[in-house]
Amino acid sequence: MYPTGLAEVGAKARRAAIKWGLAGAVALHLAVGGGLLGVSIEAAARAPQGTDLPAVALGTLPPEAQATYQLIHAGGPFPFEKDGTVFLNRERLLPPKSRGHYREYTVKTPRARNRGARRIVCGGPAKAPQDCFYTADHYASFSRITAP
Repeated sequence: MYPTGLAEVGAKARRAAIKWGLAGAVALHLAVGGGLLGVSIEAAARAPQGTDLPAVALGTLPPEAQATYQLIHAGGPFPFEKDGTVFLNRERLLPPKSRGHYREYTVKTPRARNRGARRIVCGGPAKAPQDCFYTADHYASFSRITAP
């Protein structure tokens, strides 16, 4: 599978850097410093993690995501066993928080035979989340959900 956009390339480079340590850091240096992403290493290092996430209005999300968001705020019940489990933020795309702060929930994908790639990740207390984020590409990118 080949990256389809700059966000995906950047996410893949960050994951490689995390997974492979020094070799991954070199890969990230080549991707960022080499001009692939059009961002300098200094600018990438200065940007606080998770602060530059785009916002998405709840009403513009797919109907399945809106239904999942409502279930989260109602406290369930959730259709998938993994719903409500701790999300570790290994990709480091969300704002840094202590372990256990984030929980993930599956957004149903029509015609998918498995859980699909869509998720909502919320931070804070499980029954009263503070911030929620949507990903349609299995954690490669996130958008902060804004609700009315």
